[in-house]
Amino acid sequence: MLNLIKKEKGFTLIELMIVVAIIGILAAIAIPQFSSYRIKAFNSSAQSDLKNFMTAEEAAYADTQGYVAVPGTSSGTPARITVAGMTAVGNSKGVGYTINTANSGANYAAFTGHGQGDKQFGGDDSGYVGVKKGVAIAAAATGANGETATAVNSTTYKAL
Repeated sequence: MLNLIKKEKGFTLIELMIVVAIIGILAAIAIPQFSSYRIKAFNSSAQSDLKNFMTAEEAAYADTQGYVAVPGTSSGTPARITVAGMTAVGNSKGVGYTINTANSGANYAAFTGHGQGDKQFGGDDSGYVGVKKGVAIAAAATGANGETATAVNSTTYKAL
């Protein structure tokens, strides 16, 4: 009679295994999606920095009638860039950059890339902005693939 009153409470081993399997399946679906969103965010950061650099260069040109070369960095450490005596723009964390000038400051080309992104961005004084896909380099300042040029190659960098 005593055994009839006593009821055991809790989950069976099978129930717990099913819950763990469901969580594993959901994680297997979610983690790759999360990774692609992170890469897109890194690329967007580099693209935004490029547009900010280009705006700063145009402001410098309006003030001094010449573009300003800015030594690149591949470290991706945020830094403020001084253009025409004013602290004008800075790079985002993880974004490397280089800005090259030619013809005594009459032309420029700027390149950016995030160390964890998979795209590199380039823009020049003509207003052309392009992207090179599948480039897994630490930063645009490394000079790989012609990034030291003073005009963006529209064959290599496809228009955005």
